[in-house]
Amino acid sequence: MPLTDLLVPTYRNMLKTLAGLLDTAERQAPAGAEGLLSARLAPDMLPLAAQLRFAAYQAQDATFRLRGQAIPPSLAAVAAEGREAGDAPGSLADARARIDQALSHLDGLTDDALDAGDTLPIAIELPGGVTFDMTGETYARDWALPQFYFHVVTAYAILRNQGIGIGKADYVPHMFAYLRSAPAPSA
Repeated sequence: MPLTDLLVPTYRNMLKTLAGLLDTAERQAPAGAEGLLSARLAPDMLPLAAQLRFAAYQAQDATFRLRGQAIPPSLAAVAAEGREAGDAPGSLADARARIDQALSHLDGLTDDALDAGDTLPIAIELPGGVTFDMTGETYARDWALPQFYFHVVTAYAILRNQGIGIGKADYVPHMFAYLRSAPAPSA
């Protein structure tokens, strides 16, 4: 499967899921929805605000790496916001803006924008001198998608943990486009 066909629809579906989860949280906890941005699953995990920003970042980061382009400063700022979200969670409007920016970025890609990146050498450099060397294909499969889903699932879990009434259907609303109609009863 071409990388563009794999990644872009996946990112779009799940970013829209995050936006929908935020809408639900705001409906269910209108007075306390902003406070959810500081909620965590565990003391050593980053808060919801960070998970939302990192999901928006990851969806865009892959599109630059797979085209052999440097990460622009505006996108690096999203990652920095994520790292600082414990002290500065921002607002729900900020979180929605990051999701909308990521969706807009994805909308601006051509139908084959990432496909030539499958054999591109990609290095992921982490703090402490840890570096992973991959091809674009292994990067997409083993890093880009798992990292993105980690942040989406963690955001979902934080909201559930905070009492927001969401379930599996809220996590995969895009699946209803594939729902088979029930057969008509026979006469």
